[in-house]
Amino acid sequence: MTVDAHHHVWDLTVRDQDWLRGNELRPLRRNFTLADLEPQARVAGVDRTVLVQTVTVPEETPELLALAAAHELIAGVVGWTDLTRPDIADELARLRALPGGLRLKGIRHQVQSEPDPGWLLRPDVRRGLAAVAAAGLAYDLVVLPHQLPACAEAARALPQLTFVLDHLGKPPVASGDREPWAAHLRALAALPNTVAKLSGLVTEADPATRTPAGLRPYVDTALDAFGPGRLMAGSDWPVCTLAMTYGEVHALHEELTAGLGEAERTALSAATAERVYDL
Repeated sequence: MTVDAHHHVWDLTVRDQDWLRGNELRPLRRNFTLADLEPQARVAGVDRTVLVQTVTVPEETPELLALAAAHELIAGVVGWTDLTRPDIADELARLRALPGGLRLKGIRHQVQSEPDPGWLLRPDVRRGLAAVAAAGLAYDLVVLPHQLPACAEAARALPQLTFVLDHLGKPPVASGDREPWAAHLRALAALPNTVAKLSGLVTEADPATRTPAGLRPYVDTALDAFGPGRLMAGSDWPVCTLAMTYGEVHALHEELTAGLGEAERTALSAATAERVYDL
């Protein structure tokens, strides 16, 4: 069994993806549906996926859950809701009661877009994170390297919540720099309630570094910090198509982890995601 622990879908006739601005992202300004993904997943040997939110509007999560209810490929959904709303616990319960609600496995917010580097530490946000933990859900972190210290502080303050770092915290692969990203990553990984996704790296690289040699230092840093048992692989489709096809991303992950033992590769390709998201 293979799990793609991180991908998206969107239909621009239903809702604009307002983050798709500029010429660099222009190729993504079209519909990407599950019907587009399913044949590629089959060819890559992917049996189940985790579908992740893209926009911070309350309507999207019920739509993703309904999609999961209708398609066996989607084993879990990481949705969005406003963590600061006073009735956050009731809202999470409402989402879990919707069609497909049992496949809600996590919550995510675009922390990377928050100007306050300590956004995760605000009292109203921390209260919301505690409600996520109480609901039995994980919390995905989509952050930039300078926000990793706040992630570690939040994880230390909420040991009952599992924090999932998306895209390894977006290291500066294109520049080849590893510090202070690596030090921040190790500090986060030192906390037992944290895991990370080997995902999104190909779009942090440029053509010169989008190679096994260019990416290996970052993958090896994550493997050393978290260990395979706390890492999971995700395609970040369709964002990955800016750099590589779905199949190429999976082949790259296999090449980068070829030196691991069978049990370690199984953890990366399925077991970690199954455990963390209760798939």
